[in-house]
Amino acid sequence: MIAPIALSCGDPAGIGPEIAAKAWAELRGTCPFVYIGDANHLPAGTPIQRITDFSEATAICATALPVLHLDFPSANTPGQPVAANAPSVIDAIELGVSMVQSGRAAALCTAPIHKKALMEGADFAYPGHTEFLAALAGQQRVVMMLASDQLRVVPATIHIPLSRVPAALTPDLLRETIEITAQGLRTQFGISKPRISVAGLNPHAGEGGKMGHEELDWIAPLIQALPQDDYTVTGPHPADTMFHAAARARYDAAVAMYHDQALIPIKTLDFDMGVNVTLGLPFIRTSPDHGTALDIAGKGIANPSSMIEALKLAQRMAKSA
Repeated sequence: MIAPIALSCGDPAGIGPEIAAKAWAELRGTCPFVYIGDANHLPAGTPIQRITDFSEATAICATALPVLHLDFPSANTPGQPVAANAPSVIDAIELGVSMVQSGRAAALCTAPIHKKALMEGADFAYPGHTEFLAALAGQQRVVMMLASDQLRVVPATIHIPLSRVPAALTPDLLRETIEITAQGLRTQFGISKPRISVAGLNPHAGEGGKMGHEELDWIAPLIQALPQDDYTVTGPHPADTMFHAAARARYDAAVAMYHDQALIPIKTLDFDMGVNVTLGLPFIRTSPDHGTALDIAGKGIANPSSMIEALKLAQRMAKSA
């Protein structure tokens, strides 16, 4: 039996506490996890049991949500992040990392954070969760995968303006992205020889140089030069023909060149069920593919589907590791 999953609370003013409670109600004992945060921030009426050790969680999870309680300095008002709580939000993430690194948790799942509140309350110096987790793990390079039952896709460049993509997209960056993706598919998804399909940067993958030269100048040569003993990689392919059903059947993951090229297809195919996975960390990390949704926090209407899928995927990945 694998250890339970650590779920860091994220910003309690968002929908994290609500979808954590709803995820527990759906999964109960089938996917044991521990909520790391302030028990008082969970929705009223949630069956909870405070624990002191992760080893208690599996037996408890069928009847109550196990909580590794942290005292936050401020009460929670849904929809209104409080900067004073920022250090405790960070503590929850760090504690989750500690649990998974020590083997007491099988994986880390993270509820959404509010970066502005973290910056104001704790001088948070990272663009987001992913970069912070990489720093905690001492990793120079990690990649973001969006995964669902229908598609796995990895953007080589992420949160930068489109005008900056051609300069940011270097041969080293693309090679590392492909290699980390292949390694993650092998070690965390249990795919012995992954198949990776790489999109072109330009329309029609440059169409022989008529619509851009990056594909001819270096993307195609880089792909052809990669050693393909442990995985296969093809491309560059026109992005507009990579995501229909027949094309998706030919690969295990697609590597896209920029944010929207990757996220539009998966959010079109499976908007509520997509999961954010960080590859390249020395532990498993998943998260729901959405933010804090402050506008609906505390109203009882948040959809827990992505959180449920993030927990279930973390469990499957742990079993494959």
